[in-house]
Amino acid sequence: MSGLKEKYRKEVVPSLMEQGLYTNVMQVPRLEKIVLNIGVGEAIQNAKALESAEKDLTAIAGQHPVITRAKKSIAAFRLREGMAIGLKVTLRGDRMYHFYDKLVSTVLPRLQEFQGVPPGAFDSRGNYTLGLKEQIAFPEIEYDKVDKVRGLEITVVTTAKTKEEGKRLLELLGMPFSKD
Repeated sequence: MSGLKEKYRKEVVPSLMEQGLYTNVMQVPRLEKIVLNIGVGEAIQNAKALESAEKDLTAIAGQHPVITRAKKSIAAFRLREGMAIGLKVTLRGDRMYHFYDKLVSTVLPRLQEFQGVPPGAFDSRGNYTLGLKEQIAFPEIEYDKVDKVRGLEITVVTTAKTKEEGKRLLELLGMPFSKD
């Protein structure tokens, strides 16, 4: 069992229960899944770009990504329905906790001029989406072998019902929010 999962059970759940918002342990919000997404727009002209992004995402997530395809054709972008335009990975269970721990303790502090993540990026259901400008912040990525710096979107899906519940959960799990 990962250290973060243990922390969730031993510290986060009791802390949230003490606040009196939940009467049952099963009501306490928890992490459900983490979805990593890379949009590879240049894959329209360059098929090798998708392979390179796939290699990077596999190294970061520790599991193989699936290809996301265009839902609509857009003539201005020379995009046809069904073309491969990105990659995504869904992490659950121990892999999810391991990735979250690595994100909070290693990756975010390595970002240049890091002041904390913006607290306003929650949706109405308590899920948090974070965009990174470069995948090279992850220790698994070898800087010399990167063909192109790509952005990466990380969505942390929780069982929280509101933004406030989601924020409180992620704060207790160590997410460094900036002071607005």
